[in-house]
Amino acid sequence: MFIVIFLIISYILLCLSLFWLFPKMGIPAAKAWIPGVNFAEWCQAIGRSPWHALWLLVPIVNVFIFAGMSVDLVRSFRKMTFGDSALAVIYAPLSFTLIAKNDKDIFVEPAVTKEREYLHSLNLAQKDNDANKLTRLKSQSPYAKSAWREWVESIIFAVFAAALLRMFILEAYVIPTPSMEGTLKVGDFLFVSKLHYGVRMPMTIAMLPLLHNTIPGLGTESYFKKPSLEYKRLPKLVDIKRNDPFVFNWPVGDSVYLGRERSWAAFQLKSNPFAAQDCKGAELRVRPIDKKDHYIKRCVGMPGDSLQIINRQLYINGEMAKNPTHLQHAYLMKSSTTNIQMKKLTEWGINTYDPNLRAGLIYLDEVQYNKVKSLGPDIELTPFETTDDQVFPPGQTGWTFDNYGPIWIPKAGASVNLTTDNLSMFDRVISVYEGNQIELKDGAIFINGEQTNSYTFKQNYYWAMGDNRRNSEDSRAWGFVPEDHIVGKPILIWFSLRNASLKEGVNWKRVFSSPNKL
Repeated sequence: MFIVIFLIISYILLCLSLFWLFPKMGIPAAKAWIPGVNFAEWCQAIGRSPWHALWLLVPIVNVFIFAGMSVDLVRSFRKMTFGDSALAVIYAPLSFTLIAKNDKDIFVEPAVTKEREYLHSLNLAQKDNDANKLTRLKSQSPYAKSAWREWVESIIFAVFAAALLRMFILEAYVIPTPSMEGTLKVGDFLFVSKLHYGVRMPMTIAMLPLLHNTIPGLGTESYFKKPSLEYKRLPKLVDIKRNDPFVFNWPVGDSVYLGRERSWAAFQLKSNPFAAQDCKGAELRVRPIDKKDHYIKRCVGMPGDSLQIINRQLYINGEMAKNPTHLQHAYLMKSSTTNIQMKKLTEWGINTYDPNLRAGLIYLDEVQYNKVKSLGPDIELTPFETTDDQVFPPGQTGWTFDNYGPIWIPKAGASVNLTTDNLSMFDRVISVYEGNQIELKDGAIFINGEQTNSYTFKQNYYWAMGDNRRNSEDSRAWGFVPEDHIVGKPILIWFSLRNASLKEGVNWKRVFSSPNKL
């Protein structure tokens, strides 16, 4: 609602500033209040066709069109400095009002027409090699720009355009961990579409462009938490489908410590000795939804699904789930005589860069498993099992990554009976993701001060798991993925480096391939 009110007020102020400015250009002031006509008159006054205003109806493009029209309008009053152009772009109503109220500022010429004439004359002089005419044109024309200004304006435009593209349409990511091996490999560079699942409108708006949450080199946050906007999402092109890879903000990444190796959620430091050591001396950082770290996993569970893992096999609603072609599991590899060549393993797509391999722990899909077994009769591959998994929800006993659940995934509009036994499953959903206050008093559950034994969910939730099932920190470790945390759909692997290192070479087979293979 805030952004709608802001846009309405800004439009009214823009019309008011044009109401004051139009008479200086010989345009009836009343036309400033007529939607469409005001922009058509504006275009004509600066030397463009009235139909040029139709570009203002095209999302994203309209931002650049409006900025260009604003700059051309102030230049038509011979406001030619970098500061004049910057103010027109930053807040046009203020710029136009200052010109309208200054009796010394008069309309001189349609800037677009005159600049075209200047550029045409400049091109003719260059073709004729007329140095004197070139010098005269550059020194006398108000449309001539210094080299430094050309560079500055080009850089600002490029950053502005890239920031808008990244915010609303397409963003580039690189895979940093092997949690999605062998579907997505460390060093894969992805394009992720923001359009497919609906563009999530910016919530954190005061930030450095092209940076997500930290400033490289400094390590400080790259944004201010306020002002902020409410969650809004534009209409989606497609629905999230079961088994789709998707990018989302790490749900538990609202309170994190930045360690030397990675980010850790605050609760992980209490149960993970390595996390506590990695984050020694780090300060707690509290982040809004859209500034939490990005994760990419496979969406294996949909809203309303019941999910369970039995002996490493995933079951959805009681039926065996379809496994990804390159689903990987962990094995302890031993050999008494066979010399295992790392080059051969690399050729088979096995991650030989994983430090766990030195301890004999290897991650293999079914095809890779058979190939490794064929290396020699004494090759032993024993499924790696542990009972030390730190699983969601906290305090759950008897569950591991290989034997997990059953668990029900919340769905918008669905209700659940709340008990002291299942409260840990849903308390973060109710309190953090849906903004309620939840308390447990004398065995009774209170939500927003009222005693209750049920809750109706406000949004959909999803279950995310990595294809490298034994080397993926996913929903089994931190729970559900709320719909408002979803960022986009990966659509293309546009580049790939082995182990994310240029020294290791380019993985040419993966360049321009699809990340959506099951």
